[in-house]
Amino acid sequence: MTDSAINLETRVFKEIKRIDSNRRAVRIWLIVVALAILALVLVGGATRLTDSGLSITEWKPIHGVIPPLNAAEWQEEFQLYQRIPEYSQVNKGMTVEEFKTIFWWEWAHRLIARSIGVIFALPLLFFWSTGRLESRLKWPLFGILCLGGLQGAIGWWMVSSGLSKRVDVSQYRLAIHLMVACVIFASVTWVWRALSSHTGRMLPGAGPAVLAGVIVLLVLLQIYLGALVAGLDAGLAYNTWPLMDGALIPGGLHWHSAFDDPKTVQFLHRMNAYLLLGMALIQWLWLATTYRGTTHANRAMVFFVLVCLQAFLGITTLILAGITTDSQPVAHMPIGWALAHQGCAILVLGFAIAHWRGFYGEYPRPTDVALRG
Repeated sequence: MTDSAINLETRVFKEIKRIDSNRRAVRIWLIVVALAILALVLVGGATRLTDSGLSITEWKPIHGVIPPLNAAEWQEEFQLYQRIPEYSQVNKGMTVEEFKTIFWWEWAHRLIARSIGVIFALPLLFFWSTGRLESRLKWPLFGILCLGGLQGAIGWWMVSSGLSKRVDVSQYRLAIHLMVACVIFASVTWVWRALSSHTGRMLPGAGPAVLAGVIVLLVLLQIYLGALVAGLDAGLAYNTWPLMDGALIPGGLHWHSAFDDPKTVQFLHRMNAYLLLGMALIQWLWLATTYRGTTHANRAMVFFVLVCLQAFLGITTLILAGITTDSQPVAHMPIGWALAHQGCAILVLGFAIAHWRGFYGEYPRPTDVALRG
């Protein structure tokens, strides 16, 4: 081997090591971001379940980081809350100490959202400015950053819907807010997975990848319907399974206003869950028989188990919400189970995205492209 060939091989080896190191750092960063988004969704769910989302009635992206620090500031914040319908119609007579409980949930939700902006923007700037970010990643990641900024505005748009005429936020705006968070989470997961090594062989044909993509859409639809169920408190009624209001297909469904009617929304949420479960089973059986022993088939099995777990959490949450006692005479959502159901939904989405991306393999390294040229 000539000296020039040895030098070329050495340079290529060093370049591959540099790219691998950079990709590893970017992956770790994106995993941290994804975990932070999961935490944000869980705290957002707790904020919704404790009816805390309207406790902060002003949008202060910068100044709002600092909570009330003394009795006078707490009183001022409480007086702002007393001006909205939720206080006069739902919480009239609430004390300042009781107000603090709901305030801290909403404040924590907003603080985590702001923190995610920081832990995404600053590393992105560092990786970009130091040349550690591959060209193909720059604009997609910048787009995710912009989507995160838009999400903050959507969050306030959602809250504002409950400050003047309603005692809660619009279920449509709540669903949009959650869906944008899911799109950001899915995008981060997609890029992270694309930078990871893939041990499975590529499968012939586009069928398995297309099916995986369809399943991702079904997961997103299920989360959207779940947000509508939460926004309408539809989970507090018809707390039986598998029958709903005494039938598999209950009467009194309002298809002309499906997303405004709690009964119809809950029915759609159930039906799409069955469809998703069936598609997950079909995917697993197909890959397990046609591509037995591949990592794709193994992932399909794990995904099916996750969907089954999510179904169990949803059914359990629904049934427990309908159990009344002397101390709790009306239907009441069990917060722990409901949060587990919501958190598992995000995990199902993340695994569905990673599984889908697995059919396309790792992003080609810039060095690989250069050598092929």
